[in-house]
Amino acid sequence: MKKTALAVLLLATPLLAADPPGFVIWRDADLKGYGKKLAPKMSEKKVASERLASFGNHLAMIAHREADGEAEVHETQADLFVVQGGAATLVVGGEMVDGKTTAPGEVRGPSIKGGERKALAPGDVVHIPAKVPHQLLMPTGTPFTYFVVKVDTP
Repeated sequence: MKKTALAVLLLATPLLAADPPGFVIWRDADLKGYGKKLAPKMSEKKVASERLASFGNHLAMIAHREADGEAEVHETQADLFVVQGGAATLVVGGEMVDGKTTAPGEVRGPSIKGGERKALAPGDVVHIPAKVPHQLLMPTGTPFTYFVVKVDTP
């Protein structure tokens, strides 16, 4: 009997072990709930975001918007979007119009000239390399929530 109990305990031990440092799971239902959580915190530009975690050369955040975003260029960061809810049009590439440096390595402007338009919907995953202009445009009355991983590039 003691041998059986010991064997069960030894087999169960890996199941009781703690997650390795830096390991995180963000559950789909939790991420989808951020739209309602962030909506009351939106800025005058109708966007709100929350950093979820930082890991050396990358970070994870969730963003919610209800109006067009500014055009952006990240000089040293790539963006990876996972659309959680809503719809938007991503304008990518082309040239930023009247871009101004707003923080180290960050340039923002009102629009993009000559970019490609890509429709985004829940479940879509987008990778935007560093130095590529991009802008999210929102259909009227359609909120948009997306998980973002920002990766520092060499």
